Amino acid sequence: MALKVLITGVTGYIGGSVLSTLLDSPQLSKPEISISVLLRGEEKAKLYEAKGLKALLFNSLDETDLLREVASQHDIVIHTASGFHTSSAIALIQGLADRAQETENTVHYIHTSGTSNLADQPITGAYQEAEPRVFSDKENIYAYEKARESLQVYAQRTTDIAVVETGLAHGVKTTIIMSPTIYGVGTGLGNRLSIQVPTIMKASLKSGEVDVVGEGKAEWDFVHIADLANLYKLVLHRVVKGEEVPSGERGILFSGTGRYSWMELSRGIASALFNLGAIRTDVVNRVDIIEAARKWGKLGGGEVLFVELGFASNSRTDFEISRELGWQPQKTEEDFKIHFLEEAGLIVAAARSVDSA
Repeated sequence: MALKVLITGVTGYIGGSVLSTLLDSPQLSKPEISISVLLRGEEKAKLYEAKGLKALLFNSLDETDLLREVASQHDIVIHTASGFHTSSAIALIQGLADRAQETENTVHYIHTSGTSNLADQPITGAYQEAEPRVFSDKENIYAYEKARESLQVYAQRTTDIAVVETGLAHGVKTTIIMSPTIYGVGTGLGNRLSIQVPTIMKASLKSGEVDVVGEGKAEWDFVHIADLANLYKLVLHRVVKGEEVPSGERGILFSGTGRYSWMELSRGIASALFNLGAIRTDVVNRVDIIEAARKWGKLGGGEVLFVELGFASNSRTDFEISRELGWQPQKTEEDFKIHFLEEAGLIVAAARSVDSA
């Protein structure tokens, strides 16, 4: 009998790309799994039903009773809708526990998170490591997150901790895929662009120049959306086959395949937008964290914490566990360097379309 898989966030960047990758995968044939998608709007539902998927409607991630009920009808949940919404993650895991109790099936929860959870705060000095470090997913990242959370609450980190602890409390295996900056055009039916690079690009179109916080020396990792979607596929494939996948306290996987500094990122954006004639200069403008929060604040309500962790920090990782599971990323550093122009083209075209409407 086919395992029932629920995917949230399929109209978004990550979820849409994961879904399209699964649908194109010969490794996950229809007899092995049946896929349901959770989304808003009947018109959208029709698009997914046309692909042979079961579309389930909801209005908000705050509908925790509904989420628990929906999850209880599935064996595996891939939650990509939000890494910052703790109660929805808990409800989905509880629903899987209900499923296991009723059917005695093995259940598994796959959660989407980000490496801003590990980031330092070099601008405000609120948190800094004694020595620069590269995190390995073979470390006890859960314990590290617990320690950091005791010093400063951060919603995405709060959710990670709740995922691990709820899973352990209810006997549900949980695996968290913690990703850095994701780049590249997505392959789903909905949103096809990520957050960090487009956020800076859109702000730059308004101001006419590209900013960087301070000197931009801090470093982050990157991963192409196609490689990341394949990691989700790999994890799901192993779960479906009954093969071992790290879970619980040790079930946090990294996906960063390369590294950049924030100044390098801003220069790449500036070059792309300037070449398209969308900004007045390709010289990067240095701003303080308050100004950056004002310009990029929609990501976190204008709060300095979100901008510092997500746009000005150090967050470096090594995907040792993912590598041992068999993940083989295909995209290179050169792909990262050339992606700016493609994404800039889409954002500039969309902005001009709005202006001419």
